[in-house]
Amino acid sequence: MKKEHSKANGFKAQDKTLPFDGPEAIDAACLECFPYEYSHTAPGRDMEIVTETDEFTSVCPFSGLPDFARVRIIYVPDKQCLELRSLKYYLLSYRNVGIWYEHLVNRMLEDLVAACRPRRMGVEILCNPRGGMSSTVRAHYTAASSDAVNT
Repeated sequence: MKKEHSKANGFKAQDKTLPFDGPEAIDAACLECFPYEYSHTAPGRDMEIVTETDEFTSVCPFSGLPDFARVRIIYVPDKQCLELRSLKYYLLSYRNVGIWYEHLVNRMLEDLVAACRPRRMGVEILCNPRGGMSSTVRAHYTAASSDAVNT
């Protein structure tokens, strides 16, 4: 016999919020870089690095429920490249952080630019559908010409 969930058997929807961390839990200090040896060459000045993962999670700052997304980071390095192991730890630090995607993409861009000072960088968050709707959120950075020359 199939059991029905209804008011008759005591089941009722509840407004719940799961506990989560705030943005202060994001660990930008773990980001490491290594010297980029080709920034002085013509091809090296235009080399683009694309790093992406579909294993990104953060949580909804309203409900605490997990949000899943693909993160794509595209940048042209200047003097330094992001070290991937440290980038993975950085991305994992978002796992229990309640943050809106619109804030997340800007925070991520700020942290990554501060870590490696690229010539250009873009961060794209491709959010898994929720309620039949998906979102893609992008933020971009371009160094001022004085920032990317011999710094």
